[in-house]
Amino acid sequence: KSTCHGESTARSERAIGWEKTFNDIDLEELNYLQFVIKETLRLHPPAPLLVPRECREETKIDGYTIPVKTKVLVNAWSIGRDPKYWHNSESFIPERFENSTIDFKGNHFEFLPFGAGRRMCPGMLFGLVNVAHPLSQLLFHFEWKVPDGVNPK
Repeated sequence: KSTCHGESTARSERAIGWEKTFNDIDLEELNYLQFVIKETLRLHPPAPLLVPRECREETKIDGYTIPVKTKVLVNAWSIGRDPKYWHNSESFIPERFENSTIDFKGNHFEFLPFGAGRRMCPGMLFGLVNVAHPLSQLLFHFEWKVPDGVNPK
């Protein structure tokens, strides 16, 4: 019976082992943890609607004309669940990032949990470390199990 936590734990044991104390440098070795974080942010971006932008020139998108000075909102939540870009878009599948070059920098417009360009979230790195570090500590120091009789689905 394979679970996401089981996979994370097994991969972290292989990456850093149990014979030493976990430290910040070990975070770089926990690739699967990064996949889990990316998949979580794909499905649940911190800001579902990105900061409004103002259209600087008249633009046409899918047959719609967007006039100059129109406020435009990007729906990161919807993009992260768009089946045009994501196979099984409503499913939590961290492995989808395993052989992917998609990152948090905003260059891949199907994945924008922190926005893109000059107005990208300035706290992105701080936020990512404050998710990855505590989560890795919890996974490293505790064994997590679903109570008997409870179906994790």
